[in-house]
Amino acid sequence: MARPQFRTRIKFCGFTRAGDVRLACELGVDAVGFIFAANSKRRIAAEEARALRQALTPMVSSVALFNDNPAEEVREVVRQVRPHLLQFHGGENEVFCRSFGVPYMKAVAMGDAGIEASLPALLGRYPSAAGFLFDSHASGGGGGSGKTFDWSRIPAGLQKPFLLAGGITPENVFDAVCAVRPWGLDLASGIESEPGIKDGDKMRRFVEEVRRADCTE
Repeated sequence: MARPQFRTRIKFCGFTRAGDVRLACELGVDAVGFIFAANSKRRIAAEEARALRQALTPMVSSVALFNDNPAEEVREVVRQVRPHLLQFHGGENEVFCRSFGVPYMKAVAMGDAGIEASLPALLGRYPSAAGFLFDSHASGGGGGSGKTFDWSRIPAGLQKPFLLAGGITPENVFDAVCAVRPWGLDLASGIESEPGIKDGDKMRRFVEEVRRADCTE
């Protein structure tokens, strides 16, 4: 595949400690994610995320992740945390996702059998999405599983940016970027020692491998 004319963006997700947020920013990531999904081991409250947001450096975005959260919970996070982007992983529809006045990205559950046939219609149902995220979980599940999916199933010719997620690690990210050439990458478990606790060495190696892939034809 031809070398892209941009660098691969990096989003580290599932932060619970301010020191990890600061290190991610120092390493040059583009965004950090805070998880509010009820079924996540990395879930934090809006008050905690607001405190963690203070550790962000300029020009690093904050992302709030939800999975079928009630509208009032999303509104409270938007009010307290002031995220730059929302990320929806559940069955939220277009009207719901755009109703909070913040750009949003919609996750696509690539763990569903035969989803390729319905992808065009699915993507078309979210015309105002800033982009899409292809993850390895099945519908109703959450991210952070540490499992990959067959990257060749991602549809060609997408007209919007997309992030690759699901089982991406410092060991396989070079191959992932070279094979898929995604606009960005999103990961949590691949840079952790345990859920919500980031490993500094893994974060550093991940960024190095992405930049190495960006320089490869």
